[in-house]
Amino acid sequence: MGTFLDLILREFRWFEPRRHGSVALDKPIDPSRIDMGALVAHYEEYGTLFVAARTDRDFISIHPITTGAPPYTGSISWMTSASLASKASWRASHTKQVREVMRLFQVPLALSGLKTDLHSKQWRFIPKSIPMEGGKEFTYSEQVLTVPDYSKGLAGLVWRNFYGPPFVRMFGERLDTLPPECRKTLGEELVLVQPYELPTDAGTEAGIARERELITLLGPECFYDHEHHTLPTRRPVLNSLGQPLH
Repeated sequence: MGTFLDLILREFRWFEPRRHGSVALDKPIDPSRIDMGALVAHYEEYGTLFVAARTDRDFISIHPITTGAPPYTGSISWMTSASLASKASWRASHTKQVREVMRLFQVPLALSGLKTDLHSKQWRFIPKSIPMEGGKEFTYSEQVLTVPDYSKGLAGLVWRNFYGPPFVRMFGERLDTLPPECRKTLGEELVLVQPYELPTDAGTEAGIARERELITLLGPECFYDHEHHTLPTRRPVLNSLGQPLH
């Protein structure tokens, strides 16, 4: 964890850290003298860690999962402004940095896109009701994951989809059928699939059409069916542990 924090806060400089904690973010950070030991100690004591800039626009969150069985062991999320992606230099750096973090943690999957787009594909609302007195019912909606974790397949395509060895093997030669501008090999068994140039293209008519086109080429059976609410029938074969990035 110390290596990761040093990498993103000192070398990559994703943002200038000012606060850390779990929920309250009430512990200050001096950006000129970042105490990595204190950050690691908080993570080890509380099991989670948030590091944020002066405002809530930029932050990272680390959530390990200590219950249940592998392979899904937690998540690392980075939140920032989508406007940064309008710069080609930022997009190039983002690709290299995500690749390095994936290799550090041996992560099989990393996703990057608008928070609203990620949420709409990873979660759904199920109507529920509770019987009340007088024959009435109390109705509400329960939010559940569409796909519990990446071992069960993929929830969909977002702006940037970084696929590690298990997914590259799952897709196989189908990756070669994608338009060249939507596919980039980042090294041995690591491929970036990017339906459109900017994250803000998600949800647009053109963006949705391109996602559907690529899913058809990669195999609809590899993805959650949002129309019929069924899980993917083709899933990756996992032989190592890792943490997915969002």
